[in-house]
Amino acid sequence: MARNHSAPKVRAATSDAVPFGGLTLHRYHLSNGMELRVLPDRRAPIVSYQSWFRVGSADEEHGRTGLAHFFEHLMFGATERREEGELDRAFEAVGAEVNAATWTDWTYYYETCPKRALSRCVEVEADRMAGLKLDRERLLAERDVVLSERRSRVDDDVEGLAVEKLYATALKGHPYAWPTLGWARDIRRFDLRSAQTFYRRWYAPNNVVLVVAGDVSPTDVLRRVEAAYGAIPPSRLPRRVRKSAPAQRTERRAQIRFTTPTPKYAIGYRAPAFDDPDWPVLAVACEILFGSRGARFPRMLVHEGELCVSARGHVTPFRDGGLFDVWLSMREDVDPASVLELFDAELVRFLEEGPSEAELTRAKSSLEFSFLTSMETVAGKAEQIGFHEAVLGDAMRVFDRLEAYRTTTAESVRDAARRYLVSSQRSVVEVVPEVGS
Repeated sequence: MARNHSAPKVRAATSDAVPFGGLTLHRYHLSNGMELRVLPDRRAPIVSYQSWFRVGSADEEHGRTGLAHFFEHLMFGATERREEGELDRAFEAVGAEVNAATWTDWTYYYETCPKRALSRCVEVEADRMAGLKLDRERLLAERDVVLSERRSRVDDDVEGLAVEKLYATALKGHPYAWPTLGWARDIRRFDLRSAQTFYRRWYAPNNVVLVVAGDVSPTDVLRRVEAAYGAIPPSRLPRRVRKSAPAQRTERRAQIRFTTPTPKYAIGYRAPAFDDPDWPVLAVACEILFGSRGARFPRMLVHEGELCVSARGHVTPFRDGGLFDVWLSMREDVDPASVLELFDAELVRFLEEGPSEAELTRAKSSLEFSFLTSMETVAGKAEQIGFHEAVLGDAMRVFDRLEAYRTTTAESVRDAARRYLVSSQRSVVEVVPEVGS
């Protein structure tokens, strides 16, 4: 379903260049709404080409969940210019690493390849943005693939099923409550018209941030992008309204039964939006409590107490408020209620006393190291730029996050934990092993 390419050739409307971690980030805003970010890094003859679309599962509707992830699959199909499988072969021929991902607030496609393949990246990505071929046969085939993926990752996976139930319970009333994969009943109802509408609305130049990092010239990249994407017209994007899930004032409980040998808990505390000043502070708290073998809960429940085989925590980097989620998987013959009591008692102690200076220093160093490691490769740099542009609208917020980690204090960690890690704002999903499992 090729778009009408009668729009005039796009020209750079605005541009600037800003320092970015010892390099220079060139930012272009084109007249059809497309945003282009180019980060020259000539230490290796490699290019990372990433297309970050500002659409994810949060942009779906009740009854049509899973479409954002579905398109992650469809976008590797045929176009008006390329037959089925030709896209993959085009990248294989130049030795490119190709993949895609979808979550609540974004979908992105990337190629990491030798610098000589830049023109191939530009050509192919512009082609599938404008001319993806959608027909009923392709839709039905890919729908079966997605249903199979859902069975393996959720229906037949105890953690996937429990976490899905947790988000549905904790974030009821917000699109984050439904799974990125979509509910199975909705996937089975995918039809050609809804797919075409979704594609025309969201896969447009004014809804993408194109990030090109590596051994490139900014002016050369801009020239290629103008030529390839210039005739693609913008779409009419719906107005996005940021909102949080309805307030929660009492603990919520749910239970699932599964053929698993041991009981488990999925626990979720309400967490702030990614751009909230509390988010990086809560991330430090999570690192103290769960981030390493020596962190409080892995040490207490897994390595010393030998009550659990796993104790993990995570803070969601969502545009709207998400969860500080926890996963506890017990050993055999361990009473889950007693583990939850120990967990709660230790958490209360943490809320009263806060972290030690040694814990704080170790957590901050670990988060800083993780960030710096993510910036070592051109693909890592491009991913940080694209993610922060897609979620926060500004790649330079990357370094705000690092500075926030560095300036976090023990007092601020304790205060943030007291605001969020409280039972009245949590949801608990208990996994009960099926008899005879």
